[in-house]
Amino acid sequence: MAQNFLSCGREQDFLMPPSVREWLPAGHLAWWLLEVVERLDLAAFYREYRADGSGRPAHDPQMMVALLLYAYAVGERSSRRIERRCVEDVAFRVIAANRVPDHTTIARFRKRHAERLADLFVQVLAMCAKAGMVRVGTVAVDGTKLRADAGLSANRSYEKIREEVERILTEADEVDAAEDARLGGARGDELPAELADPVTRRQRLEQAQQELEAEQAARVAEHQAMLARRAEHRERTGRDPRGRPPGQGPGPQPPADAKRNITDPDSRIMRDRGAHVQAYNAQALVGEGRVIIAADVTTSPNDSNQLAPMLAGARENLKQIGHKQKVKCVLADGGYWNHDDIASAATDTVVIVPTSDPHHQQRKQAPRQGPEADRINKILATAAGKRLYRRRAELVEPVFAHTKHTRGITRFSRRGHTAVRAEWRLIAATHNLLKLFRYQPQIA
Repeated sequence: MAQNFLSCGREQDFLMPPSVREWLPAGHLAWWLLEVVERLDLAAFYREYRADGSGRPAHDPQMMVALLLYAYAVGERSSRRIERRCVEDVAFRVIAANRVPDHTTIARFRKRHAERLADLFVQVLAMCAKAGMVRVGTVAVDGTKLRADAGLSANRSYEKIREEVERILTEADEVDAAEDARLGGARGDELPAELADPVTRRQRLEQAQQELEAEQAARVAEHQAMLARRAEHRERTGRDPRGRPPGQGPGPQPPADAKRNITDPDSRIMRDRGAHVQAYNAQALVGEGRVIIAADVTTSPNDSNQLAPMLAGARENLKQIGHKQKVKCVLADGGYWNHDDIASAATDTVVIVPTSDPHHQQRKQAPRQGPEADRINKILATAAGKRLYRRRAELVEPVFAHTKHTRGITRFSRRGHTAVRAEWRLIAATHNLLKLFRYQPQIA
């Protein structure tokens, strides 16, 4: 008896023209996302295009927004891979209406509409609120290091940057002089290969140089202010203030490790799980149900100044969507300790930040002191307070785990603080979309 297999005739023609819509299951994320995009207000996108319809036709912004939202939701952010999946992946083909926007078009759309794509975060948050998912009685805030689109090897010290700028300027002058001698008043078409991109390279180098000079100026000003305070204290009390006296020179020298990255000057060298990485500090304030209420990015490697702006951003977003519930309690780890931020927020919100950081006991840092520290210690000394603070990890940590490990988003695909901030808000918006897609309301 012959073996029995299902037929596998790849040359068999369809009896009728096939539709890719029939190849995608009814409950697929792509179908749901298309319905969501139809409900979004995309007027700001359409205003960027000519109303008279002249010129080469562009891809429909609604299709491009749906394509990017779906791509980010499944962890696909490379414009070239998105283009390829519009050919190979059924869901992408359905969303793109069987068109294949090339990777340049996708990249330019994302760059052109970066802020408008980021603003979709609030609209998605409003949808989550309408579904009853936004509960902000207790929230948690935390940050995670996301790698920049730049390598550690691209960091340069101030001296190296200055030498590079001077070299480029010298070479440009030499090229100009050689062309003047060779061409006279005629026009030369191209520079040598090593100066093929002199404008953008020089701009990045000059930006890095200016930032290092500004930091050094601020360091010197702080040094002089400290000297003035010590002199005033000595004159008023007749003795030196406590602490080690600073040097009496014109100011501190720039640290030997002061560097800037010439690929992405806004990014910083940060420590992540014991290793140095070129990164940004991505912040998220998360409500109950792990819905992101506010998202932002900072270039500061630590979180000590992020509590107040993240709380203010969350309140502004809740105000925009008309959410009436107030943030009653904010939970954060010890890295967010900032007495002024805690005191200002504590007027109408309970803020719980441990007075010592258990993750950094090797630093032997003394517990914080003061009225806010005493209040927090009293809360954490109770069983109810300990149970409340344990919710911090269960609220915010899974958000970062899902983003970095499940969706595979471990680095930004764009450069510069403004672009990275817009991309992080888009990532947060798609996180909330996935939560909304999977949401099952609890029946009392």
